[in-house]
Amino acid sequence: MADLTACYTSPVTDGRHAVAENTSLALHTAVAQRIRADPSLVARAQRRVEEWLRDGTVAGVYAEAWREILALPAGEVARFLEDPGDRARQLRQTSPFAGVLDPRTRWAVWRRARRGTGSP
Repeated sequence: MADLTACYTSPVTDGRHAVAENTSLALHTAVAQRIRADPSLVARAQRRVEEWLRDGTVAGVYAEAWREILALPAGEVARFLEDPGDRARQLRQTSPFAGVLDPRTRWAVWRRARRGTGSP
């Protein structure tokens, strides 16, 4: 398992950062729902991670951690995306799932998260 302890940041409790983290969790919850409906989305994310590892655009420790997670069955990947824990929170900051949600869905989730309802 990729060791993220060197990259560990404690959760920030200021209001704006908390809203950003809640929004990220809500967006990834919507992605998890899509993965449950279409597990092939995991393969798309795997290809993105392999690109990261080849071109170095994302720190290796994050890319390796995502590689490990994406090797799991799709249901477990979906559960990880919804996990509010520190490791999932850290990895959501560098997500291989960009583009999975269409703009209309992203904006709807973003608005709900900012109003505090969060659910996709």
